[in-house]
Amino acid sequence: MPRGLFITLEGLDGSGKTTQIKRLAAWMQKRGLDPVIIRQPGGTATGDRIRALLLDSGATPLTPMTEMALMFADRAQAIAEVIEPALASGRVVVCDRFTDSTEAYQGGGRQLGSERVLQWHRLVCGDLQPDLTLLLLPSLESSLARARNRNERTTAQTGQDENRFEREQGEFFRRVWEKYHEIARRDANRVVLIEGNLTIDEVHEQIADAVSERLLAIR
Repeated sequence: MPRGLFITLEGLDGSGKTTQIKRLAAWMQKRGLDPVIIRQPGGTATGDRIRALLLDSGATPLTPMTEMALMFADRAQAIAEVIEPALASGRVVVCDRFTDSTEAYQGGGRQLGSERVLQWHRLVCGDLQPDLTLLLLPSLESSLARARNRNERTTAQTGQDENRFEREQGEFFRRVWEKYHEIARRDANRVVLIEGNLTIDEVHEQIADAVSERLLAIR
């Protein structure tokens, strides 16, 4: 059986990833595909517990290395439990964040550096690479404003507080932003950069074009 297609979506919180993943899943289903949707951190029972540690703004402070180690523990479990079995069975996997996020947030934002992140990826994840990464980068200011407003609404509605990263200062997010651009330049064959304050429909159109091209390439 042919191996499936591994697609990741990346970007700052507030970039519109969640909305676009829903649109992409519906687009695929209309074309007879049944994608596996997973998010990181999370997506498994173990991963959901790790997510609570990583994102709860009231949790015990984490050192940058602890934060990165937890991200990779979550990822290793997701690969073994969800991603690899789905790809082996020929499914399309759509993952909300993968190692590019760790490189951007911990490597760039926390200043651990890219090489350390990539070494961990090779060791812990067997160097599993997405076939296609869709990197959504609207303006930094609009992304942060949307993320903070969304998280405040979620906290009020559910009592879950996942605002720990959004409470960082602007320079942290500037480093994340710059690292994402660095990744896009370095891995241009894999990463499709969708940049600017586009409408939801405009972003979806670019995503559908990129995914269509990759699907044709593997058929």
